[in-house]
Amino acid sequence: MRKLLLSLGINAAALWVAAQVVAGIRLGERFEEVVVVAAVFALVNAFIRPVVKFFAFPVILLTLGLFTLVINAGMLMLADLLAEGLFVAGFTSALLGSVIISLVSVVLGSILDVKKKRRD
Repeated sequence: MRKLLLSLGINAAALWVAAQVVAGIRLGERFEEVVVVAAVFALVNAFIRPVVKFFAFPVILLTLGLFTLVINAGMLMLADLLAEGLFVAGFTSALLGSVIISLVSVVLGSILDVKKKRRD
């Protein structure tokens, strides 16, 4: 449960940073809205993104992985459609936002050591 809440917090922080940096991304002002958007974005990334990546594997291979950025932008735009507290102006904003979200998630995840296994 701790890992899930930590991942949700990292996701929310990454979305918040992207909304602050990219002019075309707006996030709800209330804490509850940000948490709901982070949860929707996490669910989209957990269930839909792997299916899209599976079918796009040949294109990902041909572009040496760069098409993954397009997929990430698409997932951000899908989260925009599903969550009321998120607005993404267009594909360029989604692309820049997905890069920032990925970078912030990696940095925070490594600082907070999300993948660390507990030894009981």
